[in-house]
Amino acid sequence: MRVIHEMRPVGRLASGAEEWACPSCGRRVALGPPGPGLRVLEPGDESAVHIGLTDPAPPGGSTAERYGLGPIQEIPRPLSLPMLPLEAPAESPETAERDRQWLAEIGIDWGDDAAA
Repeated sequence: MRVIHEMRPVGRLASGAEEWACPSCGRRVALGPPGPGLRVLEPGDESAVHIGLTDPAPPGGSTAERYGLGPIQEIPRPLSLPMLPLEAPAESPETAERDRQWLAEIGIDWGDDAAA
């Protein structure tokens, strides 16, 4: 299970970017100008999930519970999935004829039929 840290805005840099910091691990990032994106100023705990807060969270409960996240888990994949057939299902003659007519109408020659 990964830990969730709450980052908070702490100021604005000379470039105009907002500076955000994590009080738990010291991670610092810059958001915004001069262009969109995120620049990491101090990495802090890179194994933690960081979320941004503009208002202080109410006391009580874990961070995950307050945001309805629950523990972050790895979900195992099944060892084998049923395979799709390698051959396409047989088409009815009516379906094949309708498909060829439509292709001819839009200018595609599908073998024996002339394109429109």
